[in-house]
Amino acid sequence: MLQLVAAATVLRGTLRIAWAQAPSAPATLSPTGKLRVALIASNPVLVTRGTDGSLSGVSVSVARTLAARLGVAVELKAYDNPVRYNESLASDDWDIGLAARDPSRAEYLAFSVTFMEVDNGYVAREGATPTTAEEVDRAGVKVAVAQGSAPHAVLTRLLKNAEIIQVPGGFESARETLATAKADVYGENLHLAHRIADALPGAHVLPGRFNVVQMAIGVRKRAASALSTVDELVTEMRADGTVEKAIAEAGLRGVRVPN
Repeated sequence: MLQLVAAATVLRGTLRIAWAQAPSAPATLSPTGKLRVALIASNPVLVTRGTDGSLSGVSVSVARTLAARLGVAVELKAYDNPVRYNESLASDDWDIGLAARDPSRAEYLAFSVTFMEVDNGYVAREGATPTTAEEVDRAGVKVAVAQGSAPHAVLTRLLKNAEIIQVPGGFESARETLATAKADVYGENLHLAHRIADALPGAHVLPGRFNVVQMAIGVRKRAASALSTVDELVTEMRADGTVEKAIAEAGLRGVRVPN
């Protein structure tokens, strides 16, 4: 760990020299003078919303640290679900977005190196036929997934026989979908899958996974020249324990810092 911290310190010094030579990186990323950060509030591996409306979690920690190391103020813009986030891509309401590295968003964004990996799997309702993730893609099986999410895009490509049921993102929507038997399984990150299983009698997480999602910082194409700076800062946060600490504080399951 000491070696990682020392490496991060050296990297930070290198960044200061680079910025002295090319001081436009913070300004390029935040042309309004503050870094406007888009977040998906329905995804608990990224955001935790307090009862008072306050935001915390891994993406919030990464965003605040990034802004601090760039030397700019930060403004958080939370979107209720992936659909709302995707709808905002064509606007100029924010500068960077912390979410899955999704090819469907590449028209508007250039992606940084990954700051967190997230396992995707299934939670099944009581009495559902599939007993493993491999048994889900069968005729007659109904698979619910959050509309517009990274799992939605992946399952649309992977599933050939099962029926996909699109629902709004978030814990309550997922729990209600299984509780009322509108679907047999729900495809999501394993952290949320375990939360649903804990809250719904008879529900259980199926062994196996269908995908690993890479969480990254999406930079507006107009600011792509500053992507190397973002990459260096994300690499630093991975090395100095910033991301690992945020994961631990959020109590996440099925996620990790990339090697």
